[in-house]
Amino acid sequence: MTEALGRRVAVRVPATSANLGPGFDTLGLALSVYDELEVEALEAGRLEIEVAGEGTADVPRDASHLVVRAMAHTYAAVGREMPGLRLSATNVIPHGRGMGSSGAAVVAGILAAKGLLADEVQLTDTELLRLATEMEGHPDNVAPGLFGGLTIAWMDAAGPQHKQLIVHRGVSPLVLVPSFTMSTAVARSLQPLQVPREDAVFNVSRSALLIAAMTQSPELLMAATEDKLHQNYRAQAMPETDRLVRALRAEGYAAVVSGAGPSVLVLADGPGQRLAAADLTASLVDTPWEALMLAVDVKGGTVRTAEGSA
Repeated sequence: MTEALGRRVAVRVPATSANLGPGFDTLGLALSVYDELEVEALEAGRLEIEVAGEGTADVPRDASHLVVRAMAHTYAAVGREMPGLRLSATNVIPHGRGMGSSGAAVVAGILAAKGLLADEVQLTDTELLRLATEMEGHPDNVAPGLFGGLTIAWMDAAGPQHKQLIVHRGVSPLVLVPSFTMSTAVARSLQPLQVPREDAVFNVSRSALLIAAMTQSPELLMAATEDKLHQNYRAQAMPETDRLVRALRAEGYAAVVSGAGPSVLVLADGPGQRLAAADLTASLVDTPWEALMLAVDVKGGTVRTAEGSA
């Protein structure tokens, strides 16, 4: 690996919101909030980590850092020895809020490894998604993080697959972020292993409708974001989120739990409706919720050679 010493790459990865209501573990949307990092290859055995922004007080500065683990996983998968690393991360995606922060870290690490290995190994999109899914456990967050836009992700005999779709320009995402957090593991543990047949059929119909609403007919977003598979079961763990979703939907806004929560995603059918939803939220809640008026990210994660790289 001596030829890679001093090589530096810069990585940028978007936040994501998974599920989008009915599309549990399948649908994901890339959003215009980004974590950025720069990685430099050092002599074997060295590891230097700097973190700014979200998670500064909590993120580990050793080999257990999720970005480093994802890089190590990638190097091992392609049969190469990982060099020492100098990692400088600027985190903006909120942690533990249902905006894909762990998926973004996994994607960032895999893309950083791809950049450092560029002269030796070429990783395809299929391989990137496979590596990310192996780390994250399911592809619904990592697919939009890698590829941008609205993604449908699924598993088959060949492994994780995805289809990227172009979102209708009228769809205007709003993410309402509370000060409290939610564990994805806890949220998932609240769901039953089996659901009634009519609930499964209900979600199949709404998931199909949601694709049409997101790509062609935003006026259908309210009906398309109804869900009976996961949100009701998780409500007990985040009552403030549940109350806000219900209150917004009662006023005609397509509000859903963002990922595992506790943030709320509103899929407005235009900037005016999005602004009205943010104003209504301010009047509904007693505790502060940050309103992020975002665009759909269409590029996904990017990696480039950093200036001054050897």
